Amino acid sequence: MIAHLLYILSYNFNKFVILIVYFKLTMFCTTNTLSMDLLPKQGSLKQEVESFYQIVSESNDQKVGILQSDDEQLQPSVSKKSEDELSRVQFMSNSNKITFSKKPKRRKYDESYLSFGFTYFGNRDAPHAQCVLCKKILSNSSLAPSKLRRHLETKHAAYKDKDISFFKQHLDSPENNKPLPPKIVNTDNESATEASYNVSYHIALSGEAHTVGELLIKPCAKDVVMRMFDEQYSKKIDAVQLSNSTIARRIKDLAADIEEELVCRLKICDGFSLQLDESADVSGLAVLLVFVRYRFNKSIEEDLLLCESLQSNATGKEIFNCINSFMQKHEIEWGKCVDICSDASRAMDGKIAEAVGLIKYVAPESTSSHCLLYRHALAVKIMPTSLKNVLDQAVQIINYIKARPHQSRLLKILCEEMGAQHTALLLNTEVRWLSRGKVLVRLFELRRELLVFMDSAFQLSDCLTNLSWLLRLAYLADIFTKLNEVNLSMQGKNVTVFTVFDKMSSLLRKLAFWASSVEEENFDCFPTLSDFLTEINSTVDKDICSAIVQHLRGLRSTLLKYFPVTNDNNAWVRNPFTVSVKPASLGARDYESLIDLTSDSQVKQNFSELSLNDFWSSLIQEYPSIATRAVRVLLPFATMHLCETGFSYYAATKTKYRKRLDAAPHMRIRLSNITPNIKRICDKKTQKHCSH
Repeated sequence: MIAHLLYILSYNFNKFVILIVYFKLTMFCTTNTLSMDLLPKQGSLKQEVESFYQIVSESNDQKVGILQSDDEQLQPSVSKKSEDELSRVQFMSNSNKITFSKKPKRRKYDESYLSFGFTYFGNRDAPHAQCVLCKKILSNSSLAPSKLRRHLETKHAAYKDKDISFFKQHLDSPENNKPLPPKIVNTDNESATEASYNVSYHIALSGEAHTVGELLIKPCAKDVVMRMFDEQYSKKIDAVQLSNSTIARRIKDLAADIEEELVCRLKICDGFSLQLDESADVSGLAVLLVFVRYRFNKSIEEDLLLCESLQSNATGKEIFNCINSFMQKHEIEWGKCVDICSDASRAMDGKIAEAVGLIKYVAPESTSSHCLLYRHALAVKIMPTSLKNVLDQAVQIINYIKARPHQSRLLKILCEEMGAQHTALLLNTEVRWLSRGKVLVRLFELRRELLVFMDSAFQLSDCLTNLSWLLRLAYLADIFTKLNEVNLSMQGKNVTVFTVFDKMSSLLRKLAFWASSVEEENFDCFPTLSDFLTEINSTVDKDICSAIVQHLRGLRSTLLKYFPVTNDNNAWVRNPFTVSVKPASLGARDYESLIDLTSDSQVKQNFSELSLNDFWSSLIQEYPSIATRAVRVLLPFATMHLCETGFSYYAATKTKYRKRLDAAPHMRIRLSNITPNIKRICDKKTQKHCSH
């Protein structure tokens, strides 16, 4: 057609005009637009050119050309057959260009296409073609018999002569009706970055080295994906960056997100209490741990406030400055602090006590408390001289064997030959006071094996044959086991002062009962001692009984000193439904609110179902005044369990092989109840590269 137009032009114009027209025709074929100012101006030739454009437009069933100029408008004649297939004409009044618009054609699926092995997929009005043999999905434009036949003959030549019943049977088979396999996540930079953050979060929770991501996790993930899917998907795991430096950055980002969430919670809470302690790590740094307890979302939460290393002197002033700088940096009000729990008693003059005094100066309404676990540990150290000597001698016997690896190996062989229940002794330590009960029980259970193993040259070997010494050892094993059980029951999260004092009240009553039973020569409350007396068919001497009674009564009086019985004005917090008289600590309006609360049957049902902390926290909206007072009573920490647990995690994370590690972000993740928002962290990144 272009050649026909050029033939017409050659009789009327020179070569220069012909080249211009040819150039514009080329533009027309590529852009569907043609400027009118460069078309021939003569009438007869102009009509021939317009007729040529009409031929081009009719040859394409999806395009229609409209020539428009400033002074006139030419409309092509269109046959009635093709009139429904033409596009709507778009006029451009401000431009001397020819515009062609497209109308997308949507093919319909026909049941006869199943004879080519194809069914439809997706929307029935604009479906895609799906092969029933290979499950490959083709576009809507492929819904043409010729294209479907070509796919069948090229991809499945063995089935090209099958009739439609074969493909219909294959379509209705159970294997064909199985659900599609799970969609594999796109391995773009955003997905790889999010996956890297998830792996980093689990590495921080486990306390493992950062290199475990690239050396262990990534190879294992590739092997699993290769076995479960194929090698193509396995290669996509390489996009997830798990190098040492990348994991370190990810952990810092996760810790920063948790800290940001914690600060927001502390700013909106009504009050909080602190728990702090200081210790030295493997590299000699003084590490400060501070935990916070606050009310959030109808419950009382406990989280790590900060984990910092003191660079210079570990004095009380430095500890306070470290905490105070964190508070000022994040604009947290000191006035919300209600209590500070530490391992320093009021009579002690130390760095922790000095830091507590400085905190109380900036938070005048706050109180301070001594850890109840430390009180209990100090109270049980006092005992009569006869029992203290037995305890010291037992520790010496254990150290004689445990300090010599050769002796420990020989004892293990002997215990295995004699069929003993255990093959090794346990080491006693003053720092871990809970070990005392287990150490004495293990020593008493291996007394026969030790009697055979001990050399006569050892000066304490005669103790294992002394009946009086063994009776005292059995009693110490029993009493320290019971004391350890009480101590363990006071540990854990969300432990309140009411829980601790209930346990101590129970222990005081038991001590009085045990003392009266021993006076009557009844040792059933001490199972180890009772079984030993049955085994040797003997009784306990009066001297031993008096020593035991003296120890039990002295222990009770010491515990009363460390845990004095006072008038509890906050008993209504423990059980508001038993209050019949107005407590002295409550005003008239608060007591009226308490009466309304206790008269609500639904609230009474919730009291039996929820914990004490959650019960009062859930009533803030309905009974704000009385519930706020109750929550303020429940906020103070009763023990230093969180700090003790935190230092154990810290020692396991920062080992002698990782002395240069900044363990603060790891502690933020491991010791916090807040889960980081990985999606939010990834959205904040401006550069969506998998290693950033």
